[in-house]
Amino acid sequence: MRKFILILAILCQVLPAAAAYHGITVANGSIGIMPWNEPLKVSQVLLNNVYDSAGKDGVSRMVRGINPFTPVLEIDGSAPRTTGFVQDIDMRRAVLSSSFQVPGKARVRYDVRALRHLAFTGMMDILIIADADIDVRLSLNPMDVPGEYASSATAVIDRNIERTKVKFLRCSALTAHRGVKVCATAAFVPAEGEVSGDLTSVSVRLRKGQVFRTALVGSICSSADFSDPENESEREVIMVCHTGPDAAVKAHERLWEELWKGDIIIEGDDEAQRAVTMALYHLYSFCREGSRQSIPPFGLSHQGYNGHIFWDTEMWMYPPMLFLNGGIAESMMDYRIDRLPAARRKAMAYGWKGAMFPWESDASGDEACPPFALTGILEQHITADIAIAAWNYYRMTGDKGWLREEGWALIREAAEFCADRAERNDDGSWSIRDVVGADEYASGVDDNAFTNGSAICALRAAVKAAAVLDLEAPERWSEVAGGLRILKAPDGTTLEYEGYYGRRVKQADVNLLAYPLALVQGDEAVRRDLEYYEPRLDPTGPAMSYAILALQHARLGNGDKAYALFNKSYKSHLRPPFGVLAETSVGKACYFATGAGGLLQAVINGFCGLELTDEGVVQLPSALPPHWKSVTVTGVGPERKTYRKVQ
Repeated sequence: MRKFILILAILCQVLPAAAAYHGITVANGSIGIMPWNEPLKVSQVLLNNVYDSAGKDGVSRMVRGINPFTPVLEIDGSAPRTTGFVQDIDMRRAVLSSSFQVPGKARVRYDVRALRHLAFTGMMDILIIADADIDVRLSLNPMDVPGEYASSATAVIDRNIERTKVKFLRCSALTAHRGVKVCATAAFVPAEGEVSGDLTSVSVRLRKGQVFRTALVGSICSSADFSDPENESEREVIMVCHTGPDAAVKAHERLWEELWKGDIIIEGDDEAQRAVTMALYHLYSFCREGSRQSIPPFGLSHQGYNGHIFWDTEMWMYPPMLFLNGGIAESMMDYRIDRLPAARRKAMAYGWKGAMFPWESDASGDEACPPFALTGILEQHITADIAIAAWNYYRMTGDKGWLREEGWALIREAAEFCADRAERNDDGSWSIRDVVGADEYASGVDDNAFTNGSAICALRAAVKAAAVLDLEAPERWSEVAGGLRILKAPDGTTLEYEGYYGRRVKQADVNLLAYPLALVQGDEAVRRDLEYYEPRLDPTGPAMSYAILALQHARLGNGDKAYALFNKSYKSHLRPPFGVLAETSVGKACYFATGAGGLLQAVINGFCGLELTDEGVVQLPSALPPHWKSVTVTGVGPERKTYRKVQ
C-alpha cells in the first residue's frame, strides 16, 4: 500500500458506453492538455491568461489553443481496429499514460506530458511493440482549430538547422473577435538518431517483437505572451529535437520532483491521500513560478467562468501554495500587483478612493464579469481579500524588500478603498452597505459579515505594514477597522447581514470569520456559528464550504465531525474514472481548483493545525479523524520545514 501512496497512479479501464467519461488534465501553468478516452486523442488545449470575447460584444473568455496533438496511426496501410484501452495518471511525474492493442499486430502505449521546463510545449511519447511483422505509419492530421478562431493557415515549414534540413507542420490563426494570434508547431522527434527530413510523418517496417518509439512534440504560443509567436513555437519544438525526448522527460521530472517537496502525507486513509494528492497535483499544474499568472476556478481543465480570476485565488487556492510553494504563491501575488493600475481606474470610475479590484479579472485587469451579474459591481470583498493575501505573503516570507517595493502599494490602495467604502453611522459605528457577500444568494445587503470582516482585516494589515516600513498610517484606517459592524443575534450568533432571518446560504460566509479571518474567537463562539450555519448551507453549493467547516471542527477537537464534513467536501463531487473534483455534488466534471484549495486547507490548517501569524507559522492543537494515524506536511515556508500531527 505504501507503494501506491508513493507512486500515486490511478488506473482506469474504458467505461461502459452509458457512463460519462471525465478526463484529467496534464498542465504546466501555461498550457493545459486534455487527453481523451480514444486512442491517440487529445480533446483540447487551454491557454492560461489568453482571452478572446465569448461572442460578439461579449465579455472575455479563456481561449482554447490550436491542438497540434492529432496523430494518425496506420498499420499495414489502414486504420487499425483497437481493443483494451486503458489509462493511468502518475501525479508524481505529471504524465498521463494510455495503452491499447491492435489484435494480432501490435501493442501501443503513449505518454502525454505538458513539459514543465518548456512552458508552452507538450509531448506525446509513443511506443509500439510489434506482435507480427507490420508496416507502421504515423502522420499528422490537420491541427484542430477550435471555433473561437476566425481564420487559420497551415503550412509545412522547411528549416535548415545547422546544415540539416527539417520539415515541421505549423498552423497559425487569429481569434474571432479580438485578433489574438495563436501559432502551433508540431513534429515527430525520433527517440534515437539524427533529426532530419520530413518530421510531419514517420514510416517504419517492424519485425515481430521489435520495439519502435517516437515522440510527437507540439508547442502552442500566442501574441499574448510573445511578439513573434510563430517562431517561438518552432523554437520550443526545435529544443526537444535538439535534446531528444529522453532529456525532455528528465528535465520535466526533475522540476516535478522539486514541486513535490511541498507535500502532504496521510497515514491510515488511502482514499483521503488520493484526493489530497490530486488536489496538490492540480494546483501545481495550473500555475508556475515566475509566470506572474494566477489560477481560474477550473484551472486549465475547462473554460468554466470564462477562465477569469476571482476571490477563489486569494481565499482558497493561494493559502496552500503559500505554505507549500512560495514561487507559485509569489506568482499569484504578482498577477494582482501587475493589475493594480486597472484596479485604481475602476475605483475612480465608481467614485471611490484607492483601488477596487474586479470581481472577475482577465489579462487586462479590468472588470470582466457579465454586465447582468450584480457580483461585478457589488461583490467588493475581493479587494480586501487581495490585501490580506499580500500581507500574508509578507508574514510567511518576512521579505521586507518585497513589502516595500511590491506589496505596500497594493495593501495601501486596498485600505484606502475599504476606508472610503465605509459610512459612519449616528452611533459612531461604521457600515458598508449595498454589497454581495461570499453568500451570493443575498444581493444588495448591508453590513455583510464577511465583507465587513475582510475589510477589518485588510485595514489592520495595512496599519501593521505601515509600521514595518516606518510609515504613518492614516488614523481613519484604524477608526474604521475598530468600528465596522459585525452584527450578532441575541444569543450571540453572528448574523450574516442586517435583517438576516435564517434563509439558505450558497456557501460559507459568516464561518469565514473564525477561519481564516480570526475575528470570531473562542470555542463557544466558533461552535455556535458552526451549528447555526451548517444546516443552512445549500447542499448543492460549492465544494469548499464543508472543507472550511471541517477545518474548524478539527481545531475544536471534534475529529469525527471534522472527518464527516471533510468527506462532504469532496466525495460526492468526484467524477469517474479518475476522480476529478466537480464544483458541486450535482455539477459537471472539470477539475474545480477552488475546491482543491479548500480540501488542502482542511488538512494543512485543520487536521495538522498550522496557522500563519505575525510571528510566522505555528501549530495549534487539533484533532485527526479517529482512523488516521498521522498527517505530515512537508516543505512549509521559505525554510521548507516539516510539521507532523499524530493520533
